Amino acid sequence: MKVFIGYDTREDIAYQVCKHSLESRNKDVKVIPLIQHTLRKQGWYTRPIDKLASTEFTFTRFLIPELTNFNGWALFCDSDIIFLNDVKELFDQVDDKYAVMCVKHDYTPKEGTKMDGQTQTVYPRKNWSSVMLVNCSHSSNKKLNTALVNNESITGAYLHRFSLLNDDEIGEFSYEWNYLTDWYIEGTPKALHYTEGGPWFENYRDCPFNRVWKKELQDMMQIVS
Repeated sequence: MKVFIGYDTREDIAYQVCKHSLESRNKDVKVIPLIQHTLRKQGWYTRPIDKLASTEFTFTRFLIPELTNFNGWALFCDSDIIFLNDVKELFDQVDDKYAVMCVKHDYTPKEGTKMDGQTQTVYPRKNWSSVMLVNCSHSSNKKLNTALVNNESITGAYLHRFSLLNDDEIGEFSYEWNYLTDWYIEGTPKALHYTEGGPWFENYRDCPFNRVWKKELQDMMQIVS
């Protein structure tokens, strides 16, 4: 099971805790960080630095089909997420008729800026691409290649809305696998998404579910020590 995590140099601790939450619940998970600097060095990513991009992996997540040589399924998730259940439960839901599977949120951010001061961009299908199962073998995902992702005329909103796909190529799984901590109030989360701000930011130490993330951090530190 390949899991690509978006990596942002400003949130290394968030990445480390996300990675731990995956690996501690399933030893067979192969975690791959999407590090923009590395992808640039290897020639995968050549777009100019976008000052409007809210994270360093705004675009690089869409390289996943080609990074896997258009083979098999892979999961992508933002780094501001922790998994509370074995991710195999999610991989068991894949359906080859879909090019991508995600939570189809009906979500509008409460804040005008993100936790680190970045502008909060609002567009249809917001946060659909923050946790997504990608069918890298699907014929429609052959279009998701370096030429397209690095094309400066292609906007982030275009990619994040899955504009390349027909609606019937977008599958769905439960919102519990992308539980927006400032949005949902019911259900049993299987993956918590601190999309408005996580407790690794000083101003968000007391955000919803902060104790769950801090406990995951403590567990990780005990293993490291």
